[in-house]
Amino acid sequence: MYRNHTVAVVVPAYNEETLLGRVIETMPDCVDHIVVVDDCSRDGTVETVRRYLPRLGERLLLIQHETNQGVGGAIATGYNWCRDHEIDVAVVMAGDAQMDPADLPALLDLVVDGEVDYAKGNRLFTGDAWHQIPRVRYLGNSAMSLLTKIASGYWHVADSQCGYTALNRRALQVIDWDKMYQRYGQPNDLLVRLNVYNFRVRDVPVKPVYNIGEQSGIKPLRMIPQLSWLLFRLFLYRMVQKYVIRDFHPLLFFYAMAFSLLFASVPLGLRVFYKWLILDGSIPPVNALAWMSSVIAGLQSLFFAMWFDMEYNKDLR
Repeated sequence: MYRNHTVAVVVPAYNEETLLGRVIETMPDCVDHIVVVDDCSRDGTVETVRRYLPRLGERLLLIQHETNQGVGGAIATGYNWCRDHEIDVAVVMAGDAQMDPADLPALLDLVVDGEVDYAKGNRLFTGDAWHQIPRVRYLGNSAMSLLTKIASGYWHVADSQCGYTALNRRALQVIDWDKMYQRYGQPNDLLVRLNVYNFRVRDVPVKPVYNIGEQSGIKPLRMIPQLSWLLFRLFLYRMVQKYVIRDFHPLLFFYAMAFSLLFASVPLGLRVFYKWLILDGSIPPVNALAWMSSVIAGLQSLFFAMWFDMEYNKDLR
C-alpha cells in the first residue's frame, strides 16, 4: 500500500518479452497488484510473466486477451479489473520499461492527497527531452499535445501522449471503460472523457527513458493524420456532452461561427489567387475584402471560443 491506499499497476503488454521482466523486477514495493494484460502477444511475453508467478504469487496477475484489442483495450481491461476490485489508485506503466519507477511517488502523491483525480506524466518539462527523445517522436508528440489541448479542454496538459498515469477510484467508477478508444489514441480519448465529467488533471515531470532495447510500433508521421481525425471527433463529442447536454455555454456559437467563416474563406481566397496569378493579374476588390473579412472574423471567433473554454476549465488542474 501507499499511505494506506491500495495501488495497482496496469501493464499493457504486446510482444514485450525483452523488457517486461525488468518492469516486474523494478516495481516498487508500495504496489499491491501488478496487472499484466497480454494483448495476444506472439513472442514469449506470457512465459515471461509466468516465470515470476511462483515468486510473486497473488501480487502478480496475468490477464490474456483472446483477440488483439490494442494498447487502449489492454488498459481498459486493467482499469475494469481495478474498478471491480475497488483499488484506490490505478497506475499505468508500459511493458517496455520506458517509465522510471522512481517517478511513481510523485504521481501517487497528487492522487492520494486528493489534489487531482488523474496525474499524468510529462516528459517535456525540461530541455533534456529534446536530446533524449527521438526527434520525430518529439515533434509528433508536441503536435498531438497541442491538438489535444483544444480537443480535451485541458489546456495545461503539455504531454498528452505520455502513458505514465495514476487514476483515483472515483474516476475508475465513473468512466465507461468499454467505450474508450482501443488503439494509440487512448490517452487523448481518456482526457476528453475526464473533462466531460470535470475531473481534475495535472502534469507531473517524469524522466524520459529511451534506447534501452525497446521496439516502438508507433509511426508518428503516419499516425498524426489518423489521430487528428480522432481528435476532431472527440472535440465535437466534448462540445455536445459538456456544453449542450450537461450545461450550456455561448462558446458553442463562437466555435460554430469560426468554423463557418474559415470554411467560407477557402473558396474566396482561392478565387483571389486564381484571378491574380493565373487569369488576368487583377484582384477583385469585393472578393478580396470578403476573403479578408471572413478570415479575420473567423480567427477572432476561434480565439474567443478557446479563451472561454480555458476560463471554464481553469479549475480542473
